[in-house]
Amino acid sequence: MMATKVKQTTRAQESTNAIERLYITMRHLLNRGFYKPSGVSGNALRNALLSLQPEIYGTVAEDKAELNGLIYVLERLPQGIEECRFINLTSDEGFSKSHLKAIVPPKRRRNCYRIDDEQMNIEITRGRSDIYDILTHLTFLFIESGKICKRVLVEDGNATIRDWDKLTDFVQSEEKNHAEREVALIHAANILGRTFDEVVEMQDKLKTTKDPDRFLNVIYWLGTLAIQEETTGNKRTITFSPLLRERLGHHIHGERWADNIKRTLIKNNLHQRPIHIISANMHSVMNSLFAKKALVKEFPNVKSLEIYEELSSSKNESLRKKIESVGKKNGMIFLDDESGANIDVQIFDSAKFGKDACCYDLPESTSEEKKPIIFVMDYAFGEQAYETIDELLKPLDVDGQKRFLNVESLSIMGKAGILEGGKGDLMIPSAHIFEGTADNYPFKNELCAADFEGYGLKVMEGTMVTVLGTSLQNKDILRFFHESTWNVIGLEMEGVHYQKAIQSASKIRKSIKKDVKVRYAYYASDNPLETGSTLASGGLGTTGVKPTYLITDRILKQIFNS
Repeated sequence: MMATKVKQTTRAQESTNAIERLYITMRHLLNRGFYKPSGVSGNALRNALLSLQPEIYGTVAEDKAELNGLIYVLERLPQGIEECRFINLTSDEGFSKSHLKAIVPPKRRRNCYRIDDEQMNIEITRGRSDIYDILTHLTFLFIESGKICKRVLVEDGNATIRDWDKLTDFVQSEEKNHAEREVALIHAANILGRTFDEVVEMQDKLKTTKDPDRFLNVIYWLGTLAIQEETTGNKRTITFSPLLRERLGHHIHGERWADNIKRTLIKNNLHQRPIHIISANMHSVMNSLFAKKALVKEFPNVKSLEIYEELSSSKNESLRKKIESVGKKNGMIFLDDESGANIDVQIFDSAKFGKDACCYDLPESTSEEKKPIIFVMDYAFGEQAYETIDELLKPLDVDGQKRFLNVESLSIMGKAGILEGGKGDLMIPSAHIFEGTADNYPFKNELCAADFEGYGLKVMEGTMVTVLGTSLQNKDILRFFHESTWNVIGLEMEGVHYQKAIQSASKIRKSIKKDVKVRYAYYASDNPLETGSTLASGGLGTTGVKPTYLITDRILKQIFNS
């Protein structure tokens, strides 16, 4: 009898299995309520991440330290978390009313509170995606922490190498000079298995006015807690508060956010006017509507794109304030989020646009009641996209009567990873598929590649994958998606969640019209298939200005001419 040949598991399949193990383990730990990074569950997370070897974490599976990945993670976690033995993930439980000052990471909108020397509390108000994001980044930190410990502890398990002792002396000394700092960096380079040039570069990237030695402090604390764990048995612990576990998945923040918006629309008698929802940043729509005319004195002969590049500079706060002032005088309502969702909102009433204020014209035959309301919401995060749009599109119960919104269109603009192209290039999806499931959402996109031709940007049309976390992607999985018949052009975190909410509202709940128009367009923040082009390689800078305003312009032109 002929033996059956067993097909070898491909690297893409192994990576898919690793992602599945990560998420199953994370959900189990959430239900359980706690875990120790050095325990069985913590090791399961660590091994799955090492098996996956995400592109964004570079050399995480090697003995040497991964520095770019470290920067990426530290920008998304609260400052000082490397010093904390106890990390508690909580719901919004009123810490803002205490004496504690919120710590907000530079690249993630989440409130964190340093309870004492050993504990950091992180508020979760944006759903499970936020938890996955944090746990993945923490697992990376614990892996890097373990590498340091392994390199500095000598064989008998209690003594440390000279490099570590010298780094400790520097960090603990009160007065430091430049020469001593350089010597400490030399010792740190040896501990990390990196060159002196590399650690100096990281020192420059991480230093702040208040903490000029932040990089060295981070390395010291990562190593110190791991060494103490190994030698004294004082284990680090991650906990999930009972209230967080009880509230998760119940749309508490999304409902509060949506109800406030709907009451504002009804109060201003705008809910029956044609409403066009745009998920974007808090500047591109406002600038596109008013900037060219509001700043005609400052930029009399400058092209609009150059104006937007100037506005993106941190030096031009006064110009941005001027445009905001013009917007408020011409019917703009700004809702600063107080729901905990961390999603601000702008509402533009085109009926209140003054003469020569707006850079777009409505057809002369447009009656007052048909003039569009442009509703701009800041970016959601992962599953939070479903929570917010699902709640927003529901009717509001006012005195026993259901008040429906007259939603004409929903436009989603965002950043995404591209699989063929570079930073700033465009992706126009025709469907979203949900990674790790059989869920897929085809739709008719009102935008197409032809809308963006002739601007020097590569434009891709095809399928987008909505991933469970951008920090978990590796080349093998992405290459499979790109080369298979799925015709995948890029990856992002919200598309499926937006479309699921839109389809259920329009086709099942019938709370908005069945033929509501949808527009999706993404610009590339990175190419995870190219070494050195991942999100960890740095931001877009002014490269993002052109695609951002090009997409915004196409969305607004369609709205004003609909």
